[in-house]
Amino acid sequence: MQQGIHPTYGPVVFRDRSTGWTLLTRSTLSAAVGGETVEVDGTTYPVVDVDVSATSHPFWTGRGRVLDAEGRVEAFRRRYGAAAAPRGRS
Repeated sequence: MQQGIHPTYGPVVFRDRSTGWTLLTRSTLSAAVGGETVEVDGTTYPVVDVDVSATSHPFWTGRGRVLDAEGRVEAFRRRYGAAAAPRGRS
């Protein structure tokens, strides 16, 4: 590896803003963090705040929307009417 061209790779804590859940891992983002730190198990680490994680994403929490496929088809038919019907060969 060439010296001086690679970003620093070190421990960093990712924190979900909405749930407060934290994950201690290693990343190159530790050098780019805005200076905020958090203490985990008696050691201080830089922290990166994320908007969505597995603990707050609607798909993983079961709070996702259920789309009404039949209603969408009917809305399409109302909007485009007979023009959307397939034409047969003559």
